[in-house]
Amino acid sequence: MKELLIMRHAKSSWGNTNLSDHERPLNQRGQRDAPRMGQLLKEKELIPDLIITSTAERALSTAELTALNCDYDRELALSGRFYGGGPQAFVEILQTVDDANERVMIVAHNPGLEELVEDLTGYDGRFTTANIAHVQLPIDSWRDLTLETTGMLLNLWRPKEIGNR
Repeated sequence: MKELLIMRHAKSSWGNTNLSDHERPLNQRGQRDAPRMGQLLKEKELIPDLIITSTAERALSTAELTALNCDYDRELALSGRFYGGGPQAFVEILQTVDDANERVMIVAHNPGLEELVEDLTGYDGRFTTANIAHVQLPIDSWRDLTLETTGMLLNLWRPKEIGNR
């Protein structure tokens, strides 16, 4: 069994209209929520073996702050395909992950992540900023993951529901 942590980037800022969408940073709420979600992962003993993140500034910052606060001690893996990517792009990247990584976290964007959670678990709810879905996958190798894989949604955490940490 493999585990997938699916995280949407934290809340971003629309304050600087001179920045491209790819360059938008986290706003104050995002800078607060990402570390809290990392602390939650640490408390739940769900530290990822590997974190793969979109190259967009808001996703990369979310991944960095989350990683720092859950005691993740490896380098982040970056994927340009995660920016604007859909479920198939996520699956294709995950299929290349070394099987020594039992628990992988991806950090990216909607609507692709919301669709991925639904494809893998059947959960058809909103996936808002800094949410983390914890999915158990009935596979022994990442190369066996497909959009038809039926995983189990073990939990879905939202920053506003976890309280202050």
